[in-house]
Amino acid sequence: METAVEEDGRCTGQQRLSISLLPLNISLSLSTLSLPLSPEDKQRGICLSSNKCISPSCLVAACVRMYSFMGGGLFCAIIGNILIVVSTATDYWMQYRLSGSYAHQGLWRYCMANKCYMQTASIAYWNATRAFMILSGMACFAGIMAGILSFAHFSAFERFSRSFAAGIMFFISTLFVLLAMAIYTGVTLSFLGKRFGDWRFSWSYILGWVAMLMTFFAGIFYMCAHRMYESRRVVGSR
Repeated sequence: METAVEEDGRCTGQQRLSISLLPLNISLSLSTLSLPLSPEDKQRGICLSSNKCISPSCLVAACVRMYSFMGGGLFCAIIGNILIVVSTATDYWMQYRLSGSYAHQGLWRYCMANKCYMQTASIAYWNATRAFMILSGMACFAGIMAGILSFAHFSAFERFSRSFAAGIMFFISTLFVLLAMAIYTGVTLSFLGKRFGDWRFSWSYILGWVAMLMTFFAGIFYMCAHRMYESRRVVGSR
């Protein structure tokens, strides 16, 4: 820790606290007024314009909380992206009984009697569900990339909040999944459910809803991390 302290025990000018956390070097600069400091204060931390000193341990704890939110958000996003891909690609969105035997279908194929066939008919709700699920996966992947970059420190991107960008992308992914699931659910309950007497939603459909929750929580975590980052930057500008 480096502090600019005059011999008369007053804290003046620009002070810098450098914290080595994980593989990162985090620098926090604080501009302060002339405040009297005791010898214990000089050893304990850095002074602010509010006549108080912040200990390095408090700053480290704040950074740990911020990166914990980012790590939790990144974990949720990765799980959510995997679930989106699995849900979109598999053939168990709906199961029903047809001609005395059970059949199941997904967004791309339908299967019966242990044989699967491509969905050749161009049906609007299928196309819409497919498109929104694909867009959701792409948005979630872009958010993951931004989330990973938010752990790094690049001076060229100092004004660009990657944690905020990641949170926005995860919320966009959540919206796309919600639209896909709402369209599929509405059409199935209104039409297909009446066509087949014995039917139910299956695990591919359920994974879509779970993926929506995971991307939503990822967005929440990254927005919390962004708020912590902004609060720290505001304090640093005083």
